[in-house]
Amino acid sequence: MGLEKIGHLCPGFLGAGLLFFIGGMTLCMAQGNIHYYEFVLKESNFTRLCSTKSILTVNGSFPGPVIRVHKGDTVFVNVHNHGYYGATIHWHGVKQPRNPWSDGPEFITQCPIEPGTNFTYEVTFTTEEGTLWWHAHSEWTRATVHGAIVVLPAAGTVYPFPKPDEEEVIVLACWYKRDLRQMVEQAIATGDDTPRSDAYTFNGQPGDLCPCSNETSYRMLVDYGKAYLLRIVNAGMNAPFFFSIANHTITLVGLDAAYVKPVTSTYLVISPGQTMDVLVTANQTPSHYYMAARQYSSTEPDILFFDHVNATAILQYRGNYTPPSSPFFPSSTLPSYKDFIAAANFTTRFRSLASLEHPTNVPQNATTRMFIVVSMGLVSNSSWNGINGDGSKLASSMNNISWVNPPIDVLMAYYRNISGIYEADFPNDPPSSYNYTGQDLSIDTLLPMKGTKVKVLEYNETVEIVFQGTNVLAEVHPMHLHGHSFYVIGTGIGNFDEETDPKGYNLVDPPLVNTLAVPQEGWATVRFMANNPGMFFTFSC
Repeated sequence: MGLEKIGHLCPGFLGAGLLFFIGGMTLCMAQGNIHYYEFVLKESNFTRLCSTKSILTVNGSFPGPVIRVHKGDTVFVNVHNHGYYGATIHWHGVKQPRNPWSDGPEFITQCPIEPGTNFTYEVTFTTEEGTLWWHAHSEWTRATVHGAIVVLPAAGTVYPFPKPDEEEVIVLACWYKRDLRQMVEQAIATGDDTPRSDAYTFNGQPGDLCPCSNETSYRMLVDYGKAYLLRIVNAGMNAPFFFSIANHTITLVGLDAAYVKPVTSTYLVISPGQTMDVLVTANQTPSHYYMAARQYSSTEPDILFFDHVNATAILQYRGNYTPPSSPFFPSSTLPSYKDFIAAANFTTRFRSLASLEHPTNVPQNATTRMFIVVSMGLVSNSSWNGINGDGSKLASSMNNISWVNPPIDVLMAYYRNISGIYEADFPNDPPSSYNYTGQDLSIDTLLPMKGTKVKVLEYNETVEIVFQGTNVLAEVHPMHLHGHSFYVIGTGIGNFDEETDPKGYNLVDPPLVNTLAVPQEGWATVRFMANNPGMFFTFSC
């Protein structure tokens, strides 16, 4: 997977560009209860995997602080940059109605917050309810600059499931032994693929199975018979995770801060950028049980270059008993790294709650239809060393276009009517049709053009997008849309068939999400209403 693909230029890699402009911007006024947070970006020392390194953090913690609000509240976050380089913060999954100035992606809605300066974000919560997260949106700083957002039901309302006795936030993330900025700079020089992590973490800790880590494993204390709500965030850079708890079943009740019909399982798979609300009952013999996460590697079976670490935390029952010599491991329920069937069996079960209190509003027709091919390719520049010294570098693309960062942010260019910054001609279709999942692809499909292109939408347009994966460095592509949630009305393997596949669309209770995993060598169709004026873009997490 290329660095922060689809929509965001990452250091040395070109990302695909799809930036939506939706007309009708006005200022948004704060509503509901108001909360204030101070975020200080600064370097902090952390010891993991037997060595100490400095990482960029918020308020000196990894993961960063949890933001807690009720549905309808507004938060002001004053970000002070005491670090060494510019950065921004994005509020992942928060729609920010008529408030794109606080969305956060650099070069899209703002320039980076420079060292020694500060910027105050206004984060407005409207329809979201459940778990979201915030993270840096500048190059790869999100690896360590991130945290959870808990959106509780509005005052006077309740969960659409029995209220749990307690809740726990679990943030899954990556850890790199080396300095990540140096690793990225090296990748720029060579034009190679993304840096690989050395371990995965539960709330900042790799767990018992990693070197020098068994004394610091994250522990969740539970009481027998109680029900717990786990708020799980995948803050990993580009790794989907399988997750399981030894001897316990789990029930998914929320996805990307929207409720779903309960899905009971012995495991889950969560893509980068996704958040899940999961219920678990402590109904087993009091003991110690591992919560475990391992990467779901959706690449070809013979591609083994990925992080094989099994991150663990401990579900520990309170009470008087003799603890086991080692916690129970979910050997029989945690799928293997390349278990495509297990991943598909879980993700295809998602359905919106579609109740009276939590209705769906699925667009039954689309006024704008787009077919977007999500792929990886190569671009060349004589000033680069490139792969094998030939000047070529990996570049992700959408409809054969790789995004290029402009000199100023696009929102400012629009608002101040500055010409020459972007082009409003992102195509609805790829430049040519071909066998996207075939084995013998034309060289033309591997050479995207570079550009800063925008798709213009009228206010209240209903949009349908078919995301089509390809056989170029094939893997799952997690797609995230800023400023909106969208309904996933259909997915499939292979090339999308415009005659037969739409017959299987779910227009009754499809899941409402902000992040979607496009299947490896497959397709996914989404629909949404463009009812949030501003500049918002879609990219691969």
